[in-house]
Amino acid sequence: MSRVTRTAVSLEPELLAEFDRYIRHRGYDNRSEAVRDLIREKLSEEELEKPRTQAVGVVALVFAHDALQLIRRLTELQHGHTAAVVSTVHIHLDEHHCLEVVVLRGPSGEVRELGNRLVGHRGVRYGKLFLTSVRGLTAGPSKPSPHR
Repeated sequence: MSRVTRTAVSLEPELLAEFDRYIRHRGYDNRSEAVRDLIREKLSEEELEKPRTQAVGVVALVFAHDALQLIRRLTELQHGHTAAVVSTVHIHLDEHHCLEVVVLRGPSGEVRELGNRLVGHRGVRYGKLFLTSVRGLTAGPSKPSPHR
């Protein structure tokens, strides 16, 4: 592990107990890694407020498979933004519903706008954009996931 600086944090017993339940539920090995992840998350959120920050987004869309006009409009929108669309996965959930997952990359303002446009199409029964900055992803070794 790279150099670390130790620091102390004062917490009320109730807040610490709640945090300990949170880290157990999430599968963290210790409080330090959980605190680091929370800090990274907040820093990423702050970075994403700047529209030129490099970001990746995942858009999840659930819709009826017989919505042919919707599928056409979603495809046209993606083809109009080929620089931002990294990949698309189409999954048949059942006889009537599909899940489409679209991976986007680029400046956060553009990724957010495109993701929101995809989610906002009439006929999308459920849509959600998950967005993160790529800040710090290329520097240093990656950490193991707490979700083994």
